[in-house]
Amino acid sequence: MGPGVRRITSTRLIDHDGIITEGDFLLHEDGTHTKSSGDEDVIETIDGKELLITRSLQNWHTHLPMTLNRSMGEGLALMDWLQSSIFPSERNLTPELASVGTRASVAEMIAGGTTFACDMYHFPGSIAPIVAESGMRGVICGPTTDWPPKEDGESDSGRALKELEALIRSGPLGSGRVEIGIATHAVYTCSEEVLRKASEMSRDLGARLSIHTSETREEVAQCHERTGMYPIEYLDSIDYFTEGTVCAHCGWVTKKEMRILASHGAHAVHCPVSNQKLACGGTMSYPAMMDAGVDVRLGTDGAASNNGLDMRAEAKAASMVQKHDHWDASILDPVQTWQLATKDSLDWVTWDLSDIRMRPRGRNGRRILSNLIYSGTSCMDVFVDGTALRRDGKTLTIDEHEVALEIEEAAQEYYSEI
Repeated sequence: MGPGVRRITSTRLIDHDGIITEGDFLLHEDGTHTKSSGDEDVIETIDGKELLITRSLQNWHTHLPMTLNRSMGEGLALMDWLQSSIFPSERNLTPELASVGTRASVAEMIAGGTTFACDMYHFPGSIAPIVAESGMRGVICGPTTDWPPKEDGESDSGRALKELEALIRSGPLGSGRVEIGIATHAVYTCSEEVLRKASEMSRDLGARLSIHTSETREEVAQCHERTGMYPIEYLDSIDYFTEGTVCAHCGWVTKKEMRILASHGAHAVHCPVSNQKLACGGTMSYPAMMDAGVDVRLGTDGAASNNGLDMRAEAKAASMVQKHDHWDASILDPVQTWQLATKDSLDWVTWDLSDIRMRPRGRNGRRILSNLIYSGTSCMDVFVDGTALRRDGKTLTIDEHEVALEIEEAAQEYYSEI
């Protein structure tokens, strides 16, 4: 069904303030909502007695094609996992395989109530159109160097950089919903020249930068040994940051570095499930980031290191690990947790209130949000710019069954030479 205003009756709605309101609501194409008097011109009226309306989830760090790598290298630490499992398989990656992996990821995210992804991976020209066609929003960040990387001693061809620049200059996709950004993997995989060039491109083209930073203690120690500075200090020293740079992980960050992030308006992305699975040891300190004025977002990382792209589960993990690490059960209460997971969302989703996991609801529904975060339920509807991407538990913009078969076949090709 095309875009338009929808009326949802006899329902409950939670906006960014975290307050539950009840009644009949109109969901508008511009992302706003108003109370319904019942006589407005709408394209659809939905019975909302067993629904909860909330803002959609936002996934600020993904590697979308890596559904192809889901459940690879179980039980390995990060660097072992990369060197023995991920990097060897990725040498078989093609634009076609990237499209298949992305399609599966997008289907998974829509089914889980997520409408935005900030991605970092190879072949952004294959990824961005899939995200746009699905109806989702995204910032698709592509690399500035060749893939697979050149052998030792060989110079980079510059082809990836030229292709990325052309993609950025061609403008956003999906009526402006999907932008192209610039990915710089990490300080231990990118030379200073590459980092500076990416930053220069970001300024010249108005494109967003993204990078993994301070994910492991080893990364931090090696950077300090090589430069005399910690990763974020080093990036600042070479004038890397541009407004809104996305810094994934930030698990081993000093307070000085937090102030640097805040001064540049950077987004520090908490990825608790991936960090725990890969035994990174350090966890982003949410309270310290807040004290420093850093803008914190939430992300799953790829399906390879997380096994899933479920942002509701990621929100639960973030709340749990912050309480645990700081010995403080008051950190990231349900409202704060939901605000972190849905920050800046312009879109709406509905959840199944009839699920047993959503009971008991408590007096005036005061347990509903906690139940949603910590217990879970099914996503029923997803609306972006007034268009339904999912209705009554079925995704409309992607055939999930077809995608499931497609990725099984693609996986056979992907792993054929390893």
